[in-house]
Amino acid sequence: MTRSVSAKALGRSTGTERTLTVLIGLLALLGGAAALVVGAGWLGTYRADRPLVDPIALDWLSRHALAGHIGAIVLGVLLLWLGLWWFFRSLRPEGRPDLELDDDLVVTSSAISEAVRLDAETVDGVGRARVRAVGDKENPALRITLWLVEGTDLKRVWEQLDHTVLARARESLGVDVLPTAVRIELDTTAPQRVR
Repeated sequence: MTRSVSAKALGRSTGTERTLTVLIGLLALLGGAAALVVGAGWLGTYRADRPLVDPIALDWLSRHALAGHIGAIVLGVLLLWLGLWWFFRSLRPEGRPDLELDDDLVVTSSAISEAVRLDAETVDGVGRARVRAVGDKENPALRITLWLVEGTDLKRVWEQLDHTVLARARESLGVDVLPTAVRIELDTTAPQRVR
């Protein structure tokens, strides 16, 4: 459970996209394997020379043309709907949760991000910070990027971040668990000109 909760801080869930991609890939693989087996003659020497669609199936379709057309239209509409749903679901922006702390008090995700950013920049050794609130209202999470000044003690920064910044954020938001992904980079100074 902890792993799935922490994963929300790292990035948007791609479970549905991965599942659909794997299923489509498996169908394509099975279709290709079937074509290879038939083409190699493993199902009989003359099977590869026969038409792709079985003549018995074509005969049935010609006798039941209306049912075949309706089935094809329903299948086409279903596939179109699935494709559009998948497309728009993949393009939707990631949620930025506004938290309702009280009946009349709503804290926006930008306010959460800005407060945590300002607090993180007070940690010794942090040159600048960027924070993004992600997730949903029930399970908020944070993504923090810290740019450290050269020579900073990373262990001390990590302890201050956990014991002060994130502890205050959890307390302020009224949550016991606040999954956080922290990215740490070295802050580069402006390039100096060689004379």
